[in-house]
Amino acid sequence: MDPYLEHPSIWPDVHNSLIAAIRDVLSLKLSPKYYVRLEQRAYTLTIDETVFVGRPDLTISTSRPDYPQDILPLGDVDVLEVAIPLEDEITESYLEIHDTQTRIIVTVVELLSPANKLNDEGRKTYLKKRSRVLASETHLVEIDLLRAGEKMPLVNKVQSDYRILIAHEDRGRLFPFNLRKKIPSFNLPLLPDDPQPQVELNDILHEVYARARYDLSLDYSQPPAPPLNENDTTWARELIEKAKREIE
Repeated sequence: MDPYLEHPSIWPDVHNSLIAAIRDVLSLKLSPKYYVRLEQRAYTLTIDETVFVGRPDLTISTSRPDYPQDILPLGDVDVLEVAIPLEDEITESYLEIHDTQTRIIVTVVELLSPANKLNDEGRKTYLKKRSRVLASETHLVEIDLLRAGEKMPLVNKVQSDYRILIAHEDRGRLFPFNLRKKIPSFNLPLLPDDPQPQVELNDILHEVYARARYDLSLDYSQPPAPPLNENDTTWARELIEKAKREIE
């Protein structure tokens, strides 16, 4: 995982591009027995909450005074300066894998976003959906490529930068990994007796990176957000310097 891709200014594009790329790869592997659909859900957040989950296009503003919440008195001139609450709708994409014959949802693939991990309302909404999926016969694939925020709940406490969870009802297989490790591949759960194709997530992300030319918009001279610990900072800086020498 490239930690610079986690920056709030670029993660929304990474999220949308990566989930669509996973959809395209799975569609080729699963057809005609299954079809894959990209679905969306939306959150309505206030401007401050939106800034928190990373929408920099809405954060450019001067500081504003705190306005009282009670009724303002009518002055000599019938013109008052008032505050207007701002809201924004954030959409998240996820995948549903359907059995072609029955149309039932066999597997849900979630790529977590800052709204799931940093925003109270977004986290509550996601956890409710997560619980509904786990209480059904549907498999859940939960991909967390963000270091920031609280990890999704598990009975077992596992410390890792990133993780992939393959879950069915109350049991699952966890693939925890840290920054310096290659993103692990995993087998996609489907209906019993059907072969489970391997998802090479590391390769998919690298292909998305190359096609989107994220190298042109990322500033590798600055620390990533969120910042790395001292050891990982040294390791990342050595990789960046090596890449620069290879380009030159």
